[in-house]
Amino acid sequence: MLNSIITSTGCYIPNVKVHNKKFLGSEFFASDGTKLEKPTEDIVNKLEEITCIRERRYVDDDLNTSDIAFLAAQEALNGTDRESLDFIIVAQNLGDVRADNVKTDMVPTIAARVKHRLRIKNPYTVAYDIPFGCPGWLHGMITADYYIKSGDAKKVMVIGAEVLSRVSDPHDIDGMIYADGAGATVLESSDGDVGILSHVTRSDTYDDAFLLGLGESYNPERKSGELYIKMRGHDIYKYAVRKVPEVVKQSLDKAGLTLTDVKKVLIHQANQKMDEAILSRLFKLYSIKDIPDNIMPMTISWLGNSSVATLPTMLDLLQRGQLENHEIHSGDIVVFSSVGAGMNINSMVYRVP
Repeated sequence: MLNSIITSTGCYIPNVKVHNKKFLGSEFFASDGTKLEKPTEDIVNKLEEITCIRERRYVDDDLNTSDIAFLAAQEALNGTDRESLDFIIVAQNLGDVRADNVKTDMVPTIAARVKHRLRIKNPYTVAYDIPFGCPGWLHGMITADYYIKSGDAKKVMVIGAEVLSRVSDPHDIDGMIYADGAGATVLESSDGDVGILSHVTRSDTYDDAFLLGLGESYNPERKSGELYIKMRGHDIYKYAVRKVPEVVKQSLDKAGLTLTDVKKVLIHQANQKMDEAILSRLFKLYSIKDIPDNIMPMTISWLGNSSVATLPTMLDLLQRGQLENHEIHSGDIVVFSSVGAGMNINSMVYRVP
């Protein structure tokens, strides 16, 4: 049986470090446009306490989503024949948003721009985007796995890239969560019981479609029609903690595995306290009281939430031995899971070749 294995990875971590102290001069407003009376320092400190974010990364003004997607792809393709790629799938949600213009630009697709920058001549290297919220990169991996298992592809590159700093409302507390980044992965077909073993995806749109979306600034004086990321954070937290563990368990059941088989759990980096609560509930589903040390790597404290880029970036750092106290070896079971706008959740079980 054909399986999909990860043969190379790459990422682009922006150079600009933005510490929480940068926001001490900010004015924050509630969703109804009223200015928050609490001291800004208290607001910033509370955000760090809740999310564990101390700093995040922003791109330089001359870079955009397609640029950093290309840079991550270039690193992942180092030494690889790029003309042999069957697909280039880019997970992104907001297109190119220039530093001087917050309107999104999605034509042509980010994937088409990346293929152009890579100077790939092969017309049968099909390039397209997936807008699937924060779970987009993982959905791209799942889609690539279908192509490979069906025999329609032998090599697929999946990229997750986002520049959220330009669509973050500077007057919304939640705007401090977001960051920029890109990660890329190359998948190839292989025989044997390794690689992607199973995956599960769900979309909860009936009641939860608009827990995260776009809206105007909370500052009533900034009504220029610009749209920024807006979320109902408390509701998303409850939704994620309730639903993500169920999807992870379903993916393990589908692979014929149990939680004690898992070496690492890689969860989308949106909020460290939320991820810890998800992990805790996952272990409760298996009636396991003690959670092993170092089972869940975290990067959010210094990289923030870069949406579709968080998982592939973390994977690349893990593969390169750049996450302290974390490593994976041949035969290890790794579970990936993400949750985000839609609302969408997915989980993938992977055995390291």
